[in-house]
Amino acid sequence: MTTVLVVDDETGIRELLTEILNDEGYTVDSAENAAQARQYRQKQRPDLVLLDIWMPDIDGITLLKEWHTSKLLDMPVLMMSGHATIETALEATRIGAVGYLEKPISMAKLLKSIEVSLITPLKLIDSDLDKKEEELKLQDMPFDMPLREARDWFEKKYFEHHLNKTQGSMTRLAQVTGLERTHLYRKFKQLGIQGSKKDRINFNNN
Repeated sequence: MTTVLVVDDETGIRELLTEILNDEGYTVDSAENAAQARQYRQKQRPDLVLLDIWMPDIDGITLLKEWHTSKLLDMPVLMMSGHATIETALEATRIGAVGYLEKPISMAKLLKSIEVSLITPLKLIDSDLDKKEEELKLQDMPFDMPLREARDWFEKKYFEHHLNKTQGSMTRLAQVTGLERTHLYRKFKQLGIQGSKKDRINFNNN
Protein backbone atom coordinates (compact mmCIF):
# COMPACT_ATOMS: atom_id res chain seq x y z
CA MET A 1 0.00 0.00 0.00
CA THR A 2 1.28 3.49 -0.91
CA THR A 3 2.52 5.53 2.06
CA VAL A 4 2.24 9.33 2.06
CA LEU A 5 4.03 11.48 4.64
CA VAL A 6 2.19 14.75 5.40
CA VAL A 7 4.44 17.46 6.88
CA ASP A 8 2.54 20.53 8.08
CA ASP A 9 2.53 22.52 11.32
CA GLU A 10 -1.25 23.13 11.12
CA THR A 11 -3.16 20.34 12.88
CA GLY A 12 -6.33 20.92 10.87
CA ILE A 13 -4.55 20.54 7.54
CA ARG A 14 -2.77 17.37 8.64
CA GLU A 15 -6.03 15.84 9.83
CA LEU A 16 -7.92 16.84 6.68
CA LEU A 17 -5.27 15.50 4.31
CA THR A 18 -5.00 12.31 6.34
CA GLU A 19 -8.76 11.76 6.17
CA ILE A 20 -8.92 12.41 2.42
CA LEU A 21 -5.97 10.18 1.58
CA ASN A 22 -7.11 7.38 3.89
CA ASP A 23 -10.46 7.38 2.11
CA GLU A 24 -8.57 7.01 -1.20
CA GLY A 25 -6.69 3.96 0.05
CA TYR A 26 -3.37 5.54 0.98
CA THR A 27 -1.48 4.86 4.20
CA VAL A 28 -0.78 8.23 5.81
CA ASP A 29 1.88 9.22 8.33
CA SER A 30 2.27 12.78 9.54
CA ALA A 31 4.83 15.16 11.05
CA GLU A 32 4.04 18.52 12.60
CA ASN A 33 7.45 20.05 11.85
CA ALA A 34 10.67 19.52 9.92
CA ALA A 35 12.45 17.92 12.88
CA GLN A 36 9.85 15.14 13.07
CA ALA A 37 9.94 14.70 9.30
CA ARG A 38 13.74 14.45 9.39
CA GLN A 39 13.61 11.73 12.06
CA TYR A 40 10.92 9.86 10.14
CA ARG A 41 12.94 9.89 6.89
CA GLN A 42 16.06 8.60 8.65
CA LYS A 43 14.12 5.49 9.70
CA GLN A 44 11.93 4.85 6.66
CA ARG A 45 11.15 5.96 3.12
CA PRO A 46 7.60 7.06 2.25
CA ASP A 47 6.36 6.68 -1.32
CA LEU A 48 5.53 10.40 -1.47
CA VAL A 49 5.82 13.48 0.77
CA LEU A 50 3.45 16.45 1.03
CA LEU A 51 5.74 19.13 2.47
CA ASP A 52 4.62 22.53 3.73
CA ILE A 53 7.00 25.38 2.86
CA TRP A 54 6.39 27.70 5.80
CA MET A 55 6.92 26.04 9.19
CA PRO A 56 8.06 27.60 12.49
CA ASP A 57 11.21 25.59 13.14
CA ILE A 58 12.78 24.75 9.79
CA ASP A 59 11.11 25.67 6.52
CA GLY A 60 10.27 23.08 3.88
CA ILE A 61 12.85 24.37 1.38
CA THR A 62 15.65 23.91 3.92
CA LEU A 63 14.47 20.37 4.70
CA LEU A 64 14.27 19.59 0.99
CA LYS A 65 17.88 20.78 0.58
CA GLU A 66 18.95 18.57 3.50
CA TRP A 67 17.37 15.50 1.94
CA HIS A 68 18.95 16.35 -1.40
CA THR A 69 22.43 16.81 0.11
CA SER A 70 22.21 13.61 2.16
CA LYS A 71 20.93 11.59 -0.84
CA LEU A 72 17.58 10.97 0.86
CA LEU A 73 15.52 12.73 -1.80
CA ASP A 74 14.68 9.51 -3.62
CA MET A 75 10.89 9.87 -3.34
CA PRO A 76 8.56 12.43 -4.98
CA VAL A 77 7.93 15.54 -2.88
CA LEU A 78 5.01 17.91 -3.46
CA MET A 79 5.46 21.30 -1.81
CA MET A 80 2.46 23.06 -0.23
CA SER A 81 1.95 26.72 0.68
CA GLY A 82 -0.60 29.48 0.71
CA HIS A 83 1.98 32.26 0.63
CA ALA A 84 4.90 31.10 -1.49
CA THR A 85 6.17 33.20 -4.38
CA ILE A 86 6.82 31.87 -7.87
CA GLU A 87 10.55 32.12 -7.11
CA THR A 88 10.14 29.88 -4.06
CA ALA A 89 8.19 27.30 -6.05
CA LEU A 90 10.83 27.31 -8.80
CA GLU A 91 13.61 26.92 -6.25
CA ALA A 92 11.87 23.90 -4.75
CA THR A 93 11.51 22.34 -8.21
CA ARG A 94 15.17 23.01 -8.98
CA ILE A 95 16.23 21.26 -5.77
CA GLY A 96 14.15 18.19 -6.57
CA ALA A 97 10.47 18.71 -5.68
CA VAL A 98 8.14 17.29 -8.34
CA GLY A 99 5.45 19.92 -7.94
CA TYR A 100 3.77 22.64 -5.93
CA LEU A 101 0.25 22.82 -4.47
CA GLU A 102 -1.24 26.17 -3.51
CA LYS A 103 -3.43 26.28 -0.39
CA PRO A 104 -6.33 25.91 -0.07
CA ILE A 105 -5.82 22.71 -2.04
CA SER A 106 -8.74 21.31 -3.97
CA MET A 107 -9.33 17.59 -3.46
CA ALA A 108 -9.30 16.93 -7.22
CA LYS A 109 -5.96 18.71 -7.72
CA LEU A 110 -4.45 17.00 -4.69
CA LEU A 111 -5.34 13.50 -5.83
CA LYS A 112 -4.36 14.15 -9.45
CA SER A 113 -0.99 15.62 -8.44
CA ILE A 114 -0.25 12.63 -6.22
CA GLU A 115 -1.26 10.20 -8.95
CA VAL A 116 0.99 11.88 -11.54
CA SER A 117 3.91 12.23 -9.10
CA LEU A 118 3.85 8.54 -8.23
CA ILE A 119 4.13 7.43 -11.86
CA THR A 120 6.68 10.03 -13.04
CA PRO A 121 10.30 8.76 -12.89
CA LEU A 122 12.54 10.75 -10.56
CA LYS A 123 15.77 12.31 -11.75
CA LEU A 124 18.25 12.60 -8.89
CA ILE A 125 20.36 15.71 -9.38
CA ASP A 126 23.99 16.07 -8.44
CA SER A 127 24.71 19.76 -7.76
CA ASP A 128 28.09 19.92 -9.51
CA LEU A 129 26.90 18.01 -12.56
CA ASP A 130 23.79 20.17 -12.68
CA LYS A 131 25.88 23.36 -12.76
CA LYS A 132 28.07 22.01 -15.56
CA GLU A 133 24.98 20.97 -17.52
CA GLU A 134 23.50 24.45 -17.15
CA GLU A 135 26.77 26.02 -18.36
CA LEU A 136 26.73 23.82 -21.45
CA LYS A 137 23.10 24.72 -22.13
CA LEU A 138 23.93 28.43 -21.98
CA GLN A 139 26.80 27.93 -24.44
CA ASP A 140 24.41 26.23 -26.85
CA MET A 141 21.78 28.98 -26.68
CA PRO A 142 21.21 30.54 -30.14
CA PHE A 143 21.76 34.15 -29.10
CA ASP A 144 22.74 35.15 -32.64
CA MET A 145 19.50 33.88 -34.20
CA PRO A 146 16.55 36.11 -35.03
CA LEU A 147 14.11 36.12 -32.09
CA ARG A 148 11.45 33.99 -33.85
CA GLU A 149 13.95 31.27 -34.74
CA ALA A 150 15.47 31.33 -31.25
CA ARG A 151 12.01 30.95 -29.71
CA ASP A 152 11.25 27.95 -31.94
CA TRP A 153 14.62 26.43 -31.03
CA PHE A 154 13.92 26.84 -27.32
CA GLU A 155 10.36 25.45 -27.58
CA LYS A 156 11.61 22.39 -29.45
CA LYS A 157 14.29 21.72 -26.83
CA TYR A 158 11.73 22.31 -24.06
CA PHE A 159 9.16 19.84 -25.44
CA GLU A 160 11.80 17.23 -26.35
CA HIS A 161 13.15 17.44 -22.78
CA HIS A 162 9.75 16.88 -21.18
CA LEU A 163 8.76 14.27 -23.78
CA ASN A 164 11.82 12.29 -22.72
CA LYS A 165 11.13 12.77 -18.99
CA THR A 166 7.53 11.57 -19.38
CA GLN A 167 8.68 8.62 -21.53
CA GLY A 168 6.57 9.74 -24.47
CA SER A 169 3.27 9.95 -22.60
CA MET A 170 1.22 12.77 -24.13
CA THR A 171 -1.17 12.70 -21.18
CA ARG A 172 1.61 13.30 -18.68
CA LEU A 173 3.28 15.81 -21.00
CA ALA A 174 0.06 17.81 -21.12
CA GLN A 175 -0.09 17.80 -17.31
CA VAL A 176 3.54 18.87 -16.93
CA THR A 177 3.44 21.67 -19.52
CA GLY A 178 -0.08 22.86 -18.72
CA LEU A 179 -1.17 22.64 -22.37
CA GLU A 180 -4.09 20.82 -23.95
CA ARG A 181 -3.20 17.72 -25.96
CA THR A 182 -4.59 19.29 -29.15
CA HIS A 183 -2.30 22.28 -28.65
CA LEU A 184 0.65 19.95 -28.08
CA TYR A 185 -0.02 18.05 -31.32
CA ARG A 186 -0.11 21.30 -33.28
CA LYS A 187 3.08 22.50 -31.62
CA PHE A 188 4.83 19.23 -32.41
CA LYS A 189 3.83 19.48 -36.08
CA GLN A 190 5.01 23.10 -36.21
CA LEU A 191 8.37 22.33 -34.59
CA GLY A 192 8.98 19.03 -36.39
CA ILE A 193 9.00 16.90 -33.25
CA GLN A 194 8.35 13.20 -33.83
CA GLY A 195 6.41 11.28 -31.18
CA SER A 196 5.38 7.64 -31.20
CA LYS A 197 3.56 6.08 -34.17
CA LYS A 198 0.26 6.61 -32.35
CA ASP A 199 1.17 10.25 -31.72
CA ARG A 200 2.05 10.78 -35.39
CA ILE A 201 -1.42 9.55 -36.32
CA ASN A 202 -2.85 12.09 -33.89
CA PHE A 203 -0.62 14.80 -35.38
CA ASN A 204 -2.09 14.13 -38.80
CA ASN A 205 -5.64 14.24 -37.48
CA ASN A 206 -5.29 17.63 -35.76
